[in-house]
Amino acid sequence: MKRNEHIVPLSRDHHHGLLFCWKIREGLQKKVASHRLQAYTGYFWRSHLLEHFREEEELLFVLSGDDLCERAKKEHQQLAQLVSQIETGQSDTLSFEELARQLDNHIRFEERVLFPYLEANLSPTHLAAIGDKLRALHQTKPVDNYPDEFWEKAF
Repeated sequence: MKRNEHIVPLSRDHHHGLLFCWKIREGLQKKVASHRLQAYTGYFWRSHLLEHFREEEELLFVLSGDDLCERAKKEHQQLAQLVSQIETGQSDTLSFEELARQLDNHIRFEERVLFPYLEANLSPTHLAAIGDKLRALHQTKPVDNYPDEFWEKAF
């Protein structure tokens, strides 16, 4: 899907989010111990998702009272609550499955519905300003260098 050049960094982040979902699912399939999945979830949340959500909410979801933007913000809150439950040990295998499912669905909603909608409804000047801010924030490419590659081998 062709993405407006000014919000491409957020779409790249989405790719990493989908990879996170895949890794969690691989870990579950390989019956990796939940404490390892829990540790990776916390790492990915703090290293990637938390900042990504903040950028979207502060820079992109600016149409006041817009139902689609409000839906995305609500989904961010739900995902944050689920991650919090996982990080505090109030989770089981179903929580990891639910996190992967919800994040996957959320990313696909943003890419297929919300981003095209915002590209059509935000002015070119506004999109360019968003792009300037995102370029400043994304000067280095995101790296997932988590040392426990449980998705490769369960050991």
